[in-house]
Amino acid sequence: MPISFSDPKDRDEKEPRARELSKIASLLRIALTVTLILLAVWLMKDVLAVVFASALMAVVLHGLARIVRRHVSFIPYQGAVALVTVVILLALAGLVWSSGPAIGDQFIRLKQALVQQSGDLKSHLSGSTLGQLVLDHLPTAVGGNDATSGSLGSLGSGLAGSVTGILSSAFGVLGTLAVILIAGLYFALSPAIYIDGFLRLVPSQHRASARELLMAAGTTLWAWTAGQALDMLVVGILSGIGLSLIGVPLALALGVVAGICNFIPYIGAILGAVPAVLLGLSMGSKEALFVAILYSVIQFFEGNVLAPLIQRRAVHMPPAVAILSQTVFSTILGIPGLILASPITAALLAMGDKATAPLDDEEQTRRDVGEISEDEARKD
Repeated sequence: MPISFSDPKDRDEKEPRARELSKIASLLRIALTVTLILLAVWLMKDVLAVVFASALMAVVLHGLARIVRRHVSFIPYQGAVALVTVVILLALAGLVWSSGPAIGDQFIRLKQALVQQSGDLKSHLSGSTLGQLVLDHLPTAVGGNDATSGSLGSLGSGLAGSVTGILSSAFGVLGTLAVILIAGLYFALSPAIYIDGFLRLVPSQHRASARELLMAAGTTLWAWTAGQALDMLVVGILSGIGLSLIGVPLALALGVVAGICNFIPYIGAILGAVPAVLLGLSMGSKEALFVAILYSVIQFFEGNVLAPLIQRRAVHMPPAVAILSQTVFSTILGIPGLILASPITAALLAMGDKATAPLDDEEQTRRDVGEISEDEARKD
């Protein structure tokens, strides 16, 4: 039987080629994995939004339960979670019982006032050439005259359709909130079971790192949620008091709207100010100007005093990152993505900080782009 001997030159030529093919195969596997993950996220976007909201609820219950146990150590962990849940539900029920009718009445009157003010604004715009031009380019969904399917019209119609769908399906919204609360409660009662179950999906050599990333994300979400709740409370109270002093009607409802909208950074401030400015216009241009100044001052205080205090405890989120994340997640998940964009981004940034090594010279880039000079760097 003949014996064949391979040429060493052939082996030397094949080995680099094999390594190159192996690299290409690895890149293809990574690309395929990422594509499948993105496809799964797209197909399950509604479910993923509910899952993350439930996890966020669990983080809140878990954090409050740990505070309770810190002061009342004899209560077991599950008992502390149950106690916190009962207290929250009783507080909400008491708030609805005591202030619900007044707030509900103000919201009904607010809706009527906004509808009337929108009609008055449209009539005022119709009286001028420039105003008529604006109306001709606004979609009919927001009171304009443009019924075409252009980009602006499509955007307005889509937004109006989404809002109408949410408002008309109150039972569906309440059902989703119930699922989030119940799932969040179960997550909070036994967090180790769900964390360990997730870690089983991770290769054994990476489980320790994955556990650290999950813990970092949970810590950041708790700090972000606690800070954001304080932020919303302060903004809502200041808005309500300021509007009352100006004499704007329905100040209580407008303060609640401003506080709730502030859960969405940057964009929420604009959404919360629009109803107040419209009601201010019904009183006069001077009052509308005062309302705009009030909201600007409150947002300046929030951005320069409250936000830095929050960022000391949670991960720092640059404004551009926050706004772009709202755009990305609202595109993927719709309105829930817009609401949850900031906590999702905060968790991702925390995991990124934990997984990557810090820069050796963090001031170098600031010097390179001209943010600081060499002399300022030496002083620091």
